[in-house]
Amino acid sequence: MLITVGIALFLGFVSLGTWQVQRRAWKLALMERVEQRVHSAPSALPAPDEWPRIDAAGYEYRPVSATGHWLEERSVLTKALTELGAGFWLLTPLQLADGSQVLVNRGFTPESRRSQWLQQIARGSDSAPTVTITGLMRMSEPGGGFLRQNNPQEQQWFSRDVAAIARHQGLTHAAPFFVDLGLPTDSPAHAQANAPSTDGLHPGMTVIRFSNSHLVYAITWYGLALMVLGAAWLVRRQNKIHSG
Repeated sequence: MLITVGIALFLGFVSLGTWQVQRRAWKLALMERVEQRVHSAPSALPAPDEWPRIDAAGYEYRPVSATGHWLEERSVLTKALTELGAGFWLLTPLQLADGSQVLVNRGFTPESRRSQWLQQIARGSDSAPTVTITGLMRMSEPGGGFLRQNNPQEQQWFSRDVAAIARHQGLTHAAPFFVDLGLPTDSPAHAQANAPSTDGLHPGMTVIRFSNSHLVYAITWYGLALMVLGAAWLVRRQNKIHSG
């Protein structure tokens, strides 16, 4: 029984260590990809015929620009925790000339302004001027938050689930990604893309710095595996002494 437990622990710790090594390789590739991508010049949004091929590896954090008009009355607020505190992201569909829509994260607003924004969304807008936006492509965040499910009926969104938001808001031809308005602070186009908002929103808050502690975790798990081996050796040595 003791041998079985020891083998199970050893294999479990080795598996966890190996998983962390793989995660570290993935994180390093992500960091390199993002660092190179976010500083490139903005390009046009992918056309609808490209949408089935869009994935995080090839498109996420790509700077893009688009022209259209806001569908203010179809905006949603999604929970956010930022360097400015707790609050919400305001996601508004941008209606494009080809008939498609793309959700745009227009920025952060504090919790104290939730009721004000919900009232403004309900009122909609009498005019829809043409606007041009610049930002970073982001992938959908399906499912909700940690232990919290999106509740569209109550306007409670815990993640930027593009498909669910589009379905609930009646967007018939929505892109499968969203755009974070604004660019990194050291981007050449930063000043224009992150211009101060007159409605109290804070754009340009995309997190592009990623923690990478996977090596420490891997060493910890492999160290525990070695401790199991050491304990097994001590038990075997003690058994030999007693049997001798």
